[in-house]
Amino acid sequence: MKHHLIASLCMLAALHAAAAEPSAKPAGTLIDFRVDAQKSVANDLGRATAYAETSGADPAEVARKVKAAIAEGLATAKAQPGIVVKSGATHTYPIYGKGGRNIESWRMRSELLLESRDAAALSAAVGKLQGTLAVGGMSFSPAPETRRAAEEAATLEAIEAFRAKAERIAAALQKTYRIRQMSVSGGGHGQPPQPLYRAAAMAAEAVPMPAEAGESTLTVNVAGQIELGD
Repeated sequence: MKHHLIASLCMLAALHAAAAEPSAKPAGTLIDFRVDAQKSVANDLGRATAYAETSGADPAEVARKVKAAIAEGLATAKAQPGIVVKSGATHTYPIYGKGGRNIESWRMRSELLLESRDAAALSAAVGKLQGTLAVGGMSFSPAPETRRAAEEAATLEAIEAFRAKAERIAAALQKTYRIRQMSVSGGGHGQPPQPLYRAAAMAAEAVPMPAEAGESTLTVNVAGQIELGD
């Protein structure tokens, strides 16, 4: 499949080069059209964010509490099979009193980022973190290599669909045709991030977070122009 895609892309490059030449003036009718190809692709990579956040008058005490919670959460997450965990962003900022001149307290937030190819494992890990950390969100999307493979397959299908449509148009008008230009663009949409959950709103027990990875729909568009001949 990869060799076919490379050959198709080389053909597109040659067509672009030919279309860019000043001497390649149209001799017949020009027709522009677009075709789409879609692929359903598994959301095989889950991501979740867990965080500790607290505030207080003593910044050192605030930092101590947050660091302790994150350290406990990190140990818990690392103990779960199939989970990749790393530190996320940490922010500390002052809270000003009335008038905005004097600092009344400090707030600190620190995050842990979790990834897994196993939706059930990620759900279980997030559930175990609920007693210590808040859950910022969880979402699923295709892994990069999964998306690339689907894009390659959809690109080949879209190019073939463009060629087939060009042949149908030319046949209907009893003309020959040649492709003057062609462009390929891709995109996709998947499952939106699941709703935000906070530890305070959930039971302290290690209850798995509801999770359904689902699928994304990836779309590749091929737009171009053909020139009809005799």
